[in-house]
Amino acid sequence: MNKNQGSKDYGAGAIKVLEGLEAVRKRPSMYIGNVDLEGLHHLVYEVVDNCIDEAMAGYCDTVLVTIHEDMSVSVEDNGRGIPVEIHETEHIPACEVVMTKLHAGGKFDKGAYKVSGGLHGVGISVVNALSERLIMEVFKNGKIYNQTYSKGHKRTELEVIGDTEKQGTRITFSPDFTIMNQNEFSYDTLSRRMRELAFLNKGIKIVIEDERSAQKDEFYYEGGIVSFVEYLNRSCTPLHDPIHIEGDKNDVQIEVAIQYNDTFKEKLYSFANNIRTIEGGAHVSGFKGALTRTVNAYISGNATLPKNMQSIKISGDDMREGLAVIISVKLMEPQFEGQTKTKLGNNEVKGIVESLLNEKLGQFLEENPNVAKKIIAKGVDAARARDAAKRARELAHKKGTLLDSTLPGKLAECQFADPAERELFLVEGDSAGGSAKQGRDRRFQAILPLKGKILNVEKARFDKILRSDEIKNIITVLGTGAGREEYNIEKIRYHKVVIMTDADVDGSHIRTLLLTFFYRQMPDLISKGYLYIAQPPLFRVGSRKTGVYLKNENEYADYLIRRISSQKQIVINDQDTPLTEDEFYAFLLNMTDYYNSMNQLHKRDFDTDLLFTLITEGVSSKRFLEEKSNLEALSMTLKDKGYTPRDIEFDEERNIYEMDILDNAGQTKLLRVGREILGTNDYQKMRQAYEKIQGLNRPPFSLSSKAADAKTVNILEDLQGLYEFLMAEAKKGINIQRYKGLGEMNADQLWETTMNPEKRIMLRVDIEDAEKADEIFTLLMGEEVEPRRNFIQKHALEVSSLDY
Repeated sequence: MNKNQGSKDYGAGAIKVLEGLEAVRKRPSMYIGNVDLEGLHHLVYEVVDNCIDEAMAGYCDTVLVTIHEDMSVSVEDNGRGIPVEIHETEHIPACEVVMTKLHAGGKFDKGAYKVSGGLHGVGISVVNALSERLIMEVFKNGKIYNQTYSKGHKRTELEVIGDTEKQGTRITFSPDFTIMNQNEFSYDTLSRRMRELAFLNKGIKIVIEDERSAQKDEFYYEGGIVSFVEYLNRSCTPLHDPIHIEGDKNDVQIEVAIQYNDTFKEKLYSFANNIRTIEGGAHVSGFKGALTRTVNAYISGNATLPKNMQSIKISGDDMREGLAVIISVKLMEPQFEGQTKTKLGNNEVKGIVESLLNEKLGQFLEENPNVAKKIIAKGVDAARARDAAKRARELAHKKGTLLDSTLPGKLAECQFADPAERELFLVEGDSAGGSAKQGRDRRFQAILPLKGKILNVEKARFDKILRSDEIKNIITVLGTGAGREEYNIEKIRYHKVVIMTDADVDGSHIRTLLLTFFYRQMPDLISKGYLYIAQPPLFRVGSRKTGVYLKNENEYADYLIRRISSQKQIVINDQDTPLTEDEFYAFLLNMTDYYNSMNQLHKRDFDTDLLFTLITEGVSSKRFLEEKSNLEALSMTLKDKGYTPRDIEFDEERNIYEMDILDNAGQTKLLRVGREILGTNDYQKMRQAYEKIQGLNRPPFSLSSKAADAKTVNILEDLQGLYEFLMAEAKKGINIQRYKGLGEMNADQLWETTMNPEKRIMLRVDIEDAEKADEIFTLLMGEEVEPRRNFIQKHALEVSSLDY
């Protein structure tokens, strides 16, 4: 091709200018990180951040967040309200400027906000650009101002629609799902962020409610970050009451809460202007330096301490073992590295934080010698363990066990040299390891079989970890080294590390142990996207030559549904023609969702007849429960069906009526319509599925084969009978094999289904919420038994399959 070809038409006309908010819609990930689940929730955070800015300025103390049934979200505050006057230079209302112009807002005027978070003044306009519809309501001057937008453009002029005594702003937006890949908000994800903001801003009440399931939480913490650090340590044993340090230097507000616990892990959460700085920054560096320096200065200047404490030099890593700490700074002009703000770049903050901590932490230790001794003892124990680990590592080096990368009889190495092209499969058991070695592509795939279950590192210090042969093998093969002194992720020999275990309980346990090891000892492996989980199929369906592999129960159900809908045709009672194949497939798919959700609720001891009655009576959401008359009418219906409704009471906190029901069939289980029932996701799924199938639920149903010579017609008299008959028919004539272990597959099957890059499906391990991840690992793998027992009891009935 001629090198000049293709450039002939490159002139002024090829230069595109994106006006207004078009740039946001064209490149949304530049503004909200991505268009997946994180980006979807980020839209809510940006609106809430504006409310928090008002709160930090002292004008707001309540924020209300509501997820509506139509997947729109409302965020309301009782602040000053966005200005509605005409802007001097733009000649349109100031609130319209804020909504439609990038980098417009009060946070650029130091008189309006002393400190602020948000997306550098682009947050609310970005939300507007990425919303199918956005309604702005401003409560100000005794009036309600209203304006509607769509995809960043105004659809109505600002107008007064009523009077009010309220003050503040309410933004209601519906995300544009032609841009966003995800279309469902997670209540748990949003509530975690709201809790976090309430911790960081003591005295502010944040209420979040989900109209889809009637869930509601109110977060209010007078203790602020002191309550936050106690919350972080709720699953372990604290060694002392929280240490709270705060101060204001050079227009930087600093607040730190410190509490040590009996674990070996560090829980450090840092924030700048309420924004979580995952990668730390200047404020974290200042804290770390001050903590180590202050404690060592106290040790050297205190002759009353035991000699065994005075004789050991405590490092920064030692001081942070078992430490839970919240670091929050608020400053006028934060400099974040990157649009999504994961690291604070204001270098001057390091010295300010360090100076304040040196002064106030030193004073605290002098005034509280008992707490000081506990903290120093914790650091001394960590230093001794570090020395023991160092000796264990040196001994391992002398023996060659951490240097021998060949591992005869264990590792099947690959041929490529570039780590970016190499894959390591950690395979459960020698049998599956043998199949993987035979089936792999030896050019770029290495296999390391694991024998049994590795050590649970959540309960062990590093010196004990190094005595585990399986863990030493993993460390050696990866090439990253071990421990804080030697570990270097840049030396890793594979950019894909794949955990491949069986689909049974033991396989899940081994996978969890490996995830715990990597999360605690090699977190960079996860943050850099190097860790994966293989997805071997659970089923093989069909004949010996033409069988297909299915990953899980959902794919298996979908296969059966597609098979039967292609073989059979169905005529609904009063129809003249059968449903089309697509209509039949959708009907059966919705029936599957309906009965699967019903079965999950039945396992939790819910009366399925009662559930059906509630659904058919329209008990759907919070809106139904706002009217007492609805529950009164429902009460009469339930009495006719043999149930025993109890008192109808109004819940002021949740603004709904609730009614108790005694289950029938002689049972005395008390069910509350509003909490126990509407509050379950399975009920909502069951209700939504029923809404889709109720139009076709008109028995009898006539079923016949599509084959030209078919004469048999099956008549089914009810929906459940139809579903059970179809599922049984779908399984006829095919061989169904359910794999329990990888060892049941031949080498070629393992390659075809799990290892072939062109066909395989793998899950990349990521951390969406570090605090939640830390909590889960502590809960499931830590020393404390009681929280784990409570977790098992709470979720026992949600188990869909269990190996004995």
